[in-house]
Amino acid sequence: MTSAIAGPWLAAIAPAQGVEDPAEAPSAGLNLPTDVTIFGKSDPNVRKATAIVNGTIITDTDVDQRLALVLAANGGKVEGEERDRLKLQVLRNLIDETLQIQEAAANKIEISKAEIDQTYNRVAGNFKRTPPAFAQYLAQQGSSERSIKRQIEGELSWRRLLGRKVEPFVNVGEDEVNAVMARLNASKGQQEYRIGEIFLSTTPETSNDTRANAERIVTQVRQGASFVAYARQFSEASTAAVGGDLGWVRAEQLPDPIAAAAAALQNGQVSDPVAVPGGFSIVALIDKRQVLTADPRDAVLALKQISVSFPKDMTQAQAAPKVEAFAAALKANAGCGRADAVARAVGGEVVDNDQVKIRDLPPQLQDVMANLQIGQSTPPFGSLADGVRALVLCGRDDPKNAGAPSYDAIYSQMEEERVNRRARRYLRDLRRDAVVEYR
Repeated sequence: MTSAIAGPWLAAIAPAQGVEDPAEAPSAGLNLPTDVTIFGKSDPNVRKATAIVNGTIITDTDVDQRLALVLAANGGKVEGEERDRLKLQVLRNLIDETLQIQEAAANKIEISKAEIDQTYNRVAGNFKRTPPAFAQYLAQQGSSERSIKRQIEGELSWRRLLGRKVEPFVNVGEDEVNAVMARLNASKGQQEYRIGEIFLSTTPETSNDTRANAERIVTQVRQGASFVAYARQFSEASTAAVGGDLGWVRAEQLPDPIAAAAAALQNGQVSDPVAVPGGFSIVALIDKRQVLTADPRDAVLALKQISVSFPKDMTQAQAAPKVEAFAAALKANAGCGRADAVARAVGGEVVDNDQVKIRDLPPQLQDVMANLQIGQSTPPFGSLADGVRALVLCGRDDPKNAGAPSYDAIYSQMEEERVNRRARRYLRDLRRDAVVEYR
């Protein structure tokens, strides 16, 4: 989801975990603290128990290695007090994950090593690495293969448990689905938004502290941290499990303050904290479109990319003549048939791609590509470090008029929303019954 809204592996494999709601705190009897404070610094080579959950030990090493995954998703840009706060949240999430695995085992649900390895290998493939190379990469980030496989086990266990204990008891009526389809057709042409949200609950007594915490999160995300990672760790909405993604919604489906915030954002931007009933929301605009209307950004392009690289020690002044020659060659270019000759003239390379949607390009290039004619090219773009490149438009398949989602798609979405609500209540009950010792 731009503006670092997508976390590299968290979006693919992180388990469905939320944030402990003060209103859902354990009842008397367990004597569980509402917050956890880690005192002092520890030797990372010492496996000290941080918490014991129904007899299962969570060590400092477990916390640190899982924290390393979140920090890597944020580009390692989280420091100081923010890092400490994130570490506390990681511990809470590990406790939830442990409860989920334990509850699955209590219901005789076992996740085989082969299933875990299969998911792990797929994640490694997403990073274009072999499993051994991915394990080495994780170690370089301060994490481990063991940590990410435990995360995978937690997600698979919870999903299978919900499939047995929750999903069979969730019903969506045919009339409900038909009503949604009718509203969609009646709204054709209206603006709709794909929204990410981080919701932080508050009380009148804690309002100032909650707003300050929300402002810190906004600052971190605007500086390049992952919105998805923060949503998973901090959001108290049911959408925390999917990185805060609300999906496609129209303004009238949103609370007025959130609708107003979304309307004021450009794609990839994040709002200031928005006061809503019960707390504050941070809104990220992932994308926007018109309901059931063909979007020019869904056009599929055939492109040739011409790229020019520079030695690491070359200065901006030294590179300027080569960039100017590249720009001049592009202006004189006569279509895709001459792209290879242009690349040779400037010492560049050509890469072909025939299946690129305009909406998948960086926001700065989307408007440029939408207005190009066949055979024309973009101006040069890039940097000395990453190289300078240009895109030549070889063909375009414009989108057809968009149709309404199918009955099955709407049914599945409504069912998933209801399962998520029940899943949150299920996890709340597990927390209430748990015996957790903090060390």
